[in-house]
Amino acid sequence: MSTPHPVGRRRFLGGCCAAGVGAIAAGHARAQSSRRAVDVHAHYFPERFIRAINEEGGPPGVSFDLSKPEAPIFNIGGGRIPIDVTYWDLERRIARMDAQGVTLHALSLTTPFVYWAPPDRGAALARIVNDAMIEAHRAYPGRFVGCAALPLQAPDLAVKELDRLAGSPAIRAAYMPSSFAGTELSDASLFPIYEACQARDLPILLHPDQVAAALGANRLQRFYLANILGNPFDTAIAAANLVFGGVLDRFPRLTFVLPHAGGAVPYLAGRLQHGQQVRPENRGVAEKPFMEYLRRFYYDTITHSPELLRFLIDLVGVDRVMLGSDYCFDMGYERPREIIDALRLRPADRDRIYGGNAARLLKI
Repeated sequence: MSTPHPVGRRRFLGGCCAAGVGAIAAGHARAQSSRRAVDVHAHYFPERFIRAINEEGGPPGVSFDLSKPEAPIFNIGGGRIPIDVTYWDLERRIARMDAQGVTLHALSLTTPFVYWAPPDRGAALARIVNDAMIEAHRAYPGRFVGCAALPLQAPDLAVKELDRLAGSPAIRAAYMPSSFAGTELSDASLFPIYEACQARDLPILLHPDQVAAALGANRLQRFYLANILGNPFDTAIAAANLVFGGVLDRFPRLTFVLPHAGGAVPYLAGRLQHGQQVRPENRGVAEKPFMEYLRRFYYDTITHSPELLRFLIDLVGVDRVMLGSDYCFDMGYERPREIIDALRLRPADRDRIYGGNAARLLKI
């Protein structure tokens, strides 16, 4: 047996210091991980999708003006919306995320979606978007996951796309407009998609689309009201259809995420519930009072008011609210953590909203 060598004081203290530094570093890493920010409302236009729209055609009035590479424009409905190259340039996007204090984006296609195209082309466009999200995750697995685009105009093809994506570590949710082509989310044609998402435990994130056309273009043209008011009211209509249309009862394990802090839903929920009680159109259409469905939804933080965000948290619970920025439109947040910080929540509750709730929902 070898004779043990005495440990000198300097060596002993050095070992203790190294262990202490290691423990502090590990603790700091755990703290940083617990404070990671996951943005569940982060839009993404892959370059291949943009090329497909510009070269092969998109819905009427939709195109991308790339004549000034550093100042691209999204043309839609006669309007010109400035967008940012970080929509598709992932390295520059990550730099901007770092400046915002955001760890991970749940990438999502927004308007024009793909439902406007003939079924086969819609399915092909969805594959372009979803494959780009998978590539983004492979390149930067700690920074990006994807919310699947689906050809809703052909539910069988949408389910086929979900089958193709099954098991991908990149795809953690599905993404749908709050209505499309005159179809509400309570339409039975969508039930196979809901069944497939429920079976795969995939939440469905919603976003308004073409609201001026859906709600009445004339009254919403001025003052950018199609977005400022139209989007949150369209979200409320979608939520009402999911409740009164029996979708949440029929699919009890399916979760929907409402954008823009639930739109008008949290503030009209009492009125919707009263309508169940007094209007014959709404009696018996849902198994429970409307207010009891509020926790079937998740909500992002886009209220633009700390007071209203606190109201939302008090109404639905801190475990149902997740950081969102509406990246990278001007109606969103450039510093999405700040409105959460302004509430001065307990650290554990703050961290849930920063990223813990999203991590649980998206399994990241």
